[in-house]
Amino acid sequence: MDILAALGRTIPFAFTSGINLYATVAVLGLCSRYQLLTLPEQFRAFGHPIVIGLALTMYAIEFVADKVPWVDSIWDAVHTVIRPVGGAIVAVTALGGASGEAQATMALLGASVAAATHVTKSGTRAVVNTSPEPFSNWFLSFGEDIFVVAFTYVALQHPIAALTVSAVLLGVMALFASVLVRAVRRRFRRGDASSRQSTG
Repeated sequence: MDILAALGRTIPFAFTSGINLYATVAVLGLCSRYQLLTLPEQFRAFGHPIVIGLALTMYAIEFVADKVPWVDSIWDAVHTVIRPVGGAIVAVTALGGASGEAQATMALLGASVAAATHVTKSGTRAVVNTSPEPFSNWFLSFGEDIFVVAFTYVALQHPIAALTVSAVLLGVMALFASVLVRAVRRRFRRGDASSRQSTG
């Protein structure tokens, strides 16, 4: 497997793992288990019934938690470590048999990509949660779910195209990172000001 093919078989899944790890693993597992697509041998690891069952159970919990403002922020905080680690594991598993050096490199790359998408998601949610109405949060959450499921499925069929899309989206996130950081800071400053006023 050349470098480009290896990246196409790993980075898109690390990308979606940072947004919704459980949905990513569930799609990979279901596609492998029920042979919805012809996949490389290493993807069988995702198709174990226990892996699929755990992924679907955790996805159901996340589906509910993700739709409740502020609960979703707590959930994201808990997953600050889980999603990057999960992204690393998904990337290494999807890589298949490779040298220890290649696996270590892919684990680091997968964790970094998953961390980038996780931070972007959690930061965006923190800003959206300042809105008094819940609909924007619901819309964003449903959009994330649809994107992760669809993009994971498409990435299994068109890995190089998915790698290109992932790279472009990571570039966009990097460009807007400073904007997101400023928005999150403003949100916390408003929260602190409100707290001082209520206690003053």
